[in-house]
Amino acid sequence: MSKPINPLTDHTLTLREEFRYHLETFYGRLKLAPPYESIENALRSLTTSVHALPPVEQERLATDATARWQYFRQAFQSSGLSKKHRGIIAGLARNRANLNLPAEYEQFLRLYLS
Repeated sequence: MSKPINPLTDHTLTLREEFRYHLETFYGRLKLAPPYESIENALRSLTTSVHALPPVEQERLATDATARWQYFRQAFQSSGLSKKHRGIIAGLARNRANLNLPAEYEQFLRLYLS
C-alpha cells in the first residue's frame, strides 16, 4: 500500500525544484560554474523557511510568484550564493542588456550591486 501524499510536502518539493531550475538557469546563462555546495545550502535554506510557514502561507507560495521570488531571493542571500563569483557577476550585472536573463532574475542580480 502506498503512503498518502502530504500536500505540504508537495509544495515544498515543487518550490525546491523550481528554485533549483532558476539557479541552474542563472548560472548557465551567465556561463559560470554553479557553486554546488552553496546551491545545496540555498535549497536547504528555502526548505527550512517554507516549513516554518503556516499551511495557508505555504499554499500562497504555490500560487503567488512574487512571494515565491521573495523566498528565493532570501535563500539565495542567506546561503552565501550572493558572495560567490561576486566580482564577475557584479560586472555582468552592470551591463544587463547583454545578459539573456528573464526579468525575475533581477532579484538575484541586485544582491551583487548592493
